[in-house]
Amino acid sequence: MYGDLRARLATTLQEIDNAGLTKYERRLATPQSAHIQTATAAGQAASLNFCANNYLGLADHPEVVAAAKASYDDWGFGMASVRFICGTQELHKDLEGAISDFLGMADTILFSSCFDANGGVFEVLFGEEDAIISDELNHASLIDGIRLCKAQRFRYKNRDMADLRAQLEAAKASGTRQMCIVTDGVFSMDGYYAPLPQICDLAEEYGALVLVDDSHAVGFVGEHGRGTHELFDVMSRVDIITGTLGKALGGASGGYVSGPQEVVDLLRQRARPYLFSNAVAPAVAAGSMKAIDLARNSDALRQQLDANKVLFRELMTQAGFDLLPGEHAIVPVMFPGEEGARTAAQIADAMLEQGVYVIAFSYPVVPKGKARIRVQLSAAHSQDDVRACVAAFVAARAQVTGS
Repeated sequence: MYGDLRARLATTLQEIDNAGLTKYERRLATPQSAHIQTATAAGQAASLNFCANNYLGLADHPEVVAAAKASYDDWGFGMASVRFICGTQELHKDLEGAISDFLGMADTILFSSCFDANGGVFEVLFGEEDAIISDELNHASLIDGIRLCKAQRFRYKNRDMADLRAQLEAAKASGTRQMCIVTDGVFSMDGYYAPLPQICDLAEEYGALVLVDDSHAVGFVGEHGRGTHELFDVMSRVDIITGTLGKALGGASGGYVSGPQEVVDLLRQRARPYLFSNAVAPAVAAGSMKAIDLARNSDALRQQLDANKVLFRELMTQAGFDLLPGEHAIVPVMFPGEEGARTAAQIADAMLEQGVYVIAFSYPVVPKGKARIRVQLSAAHSQDDVRACVAAFVAARAQVTGS
């Protein structure tokens, strides 16, 4: 019976490849870091890594690694079940408390990933009498999580406050019990910030909640790295924050929902990804605790990251590349048009040959005609690393396009 399905799958895979959209996973032979070794047919090759979410360089930080190692002796390898069945370690409660304190929220609940956190929060909190008003470019996990609940769904154009108002009006006219505005804090394909002050203004005007997925901000955005709600001085106006431990906060795994006490309490009772998934591994919890401690006391790391992203933008602009505007550590280098996807992929491959690891993004990850290489700066990069990355872009462009 598999023969017919095999043929259809093979055809689809060939169509993807013919369009230049096949995504290959490159193998690393070292820990995640700014300087890595990639596995090749000839052995290993040294590479500068400009495509990780390792914004503060904590993924291989010796203190984070040491905390994780020590946890094996103190807490073991894994929990072997879900928390309400097998118990929960003090380590997990300490981590939830640290996140709550860092973000300025009443309480926090851990999930195996932020995808699971976003997959569990909406079904519990919102029913068919409610309405979710979601930014059109929200992360896939938010989109999937919203689909799992029975609330009415409204979508507004990316960061468009006039359209958000229109959708709030439509939701209000439908007689909803509770409205909730949902947005990424940072839109990861563009590096754009959500306009949280204006969103909070509209939320207060219409009596709506505000839920922000701050995965690409927590740890390094804002004066103390708390995230976009700190950056825009709306910490008391954002109701619920979801986020990840898998980016700036150590880069491992695990996610969370942080918010009012009653929200977290109800999620512990009814959130399916929490009730039916193993607890976050003790080593991840211990390493993440140390990462949070480093992040909240790491002004020097944030300053280094800021200097790197400013230098990269300056040099790439001087070299004539098309960059999306912005201030985030995500800097998209654009290759628009019908051939953009193929060109971006070829340039990324050529850069790897020169020892710089970047990844091209194309449809369906981004809209058709808007292919890009998404460069992500890290505090672990030196200024020389940044200059080497720009030089590789220039050389690869000349190799691929002749210009």
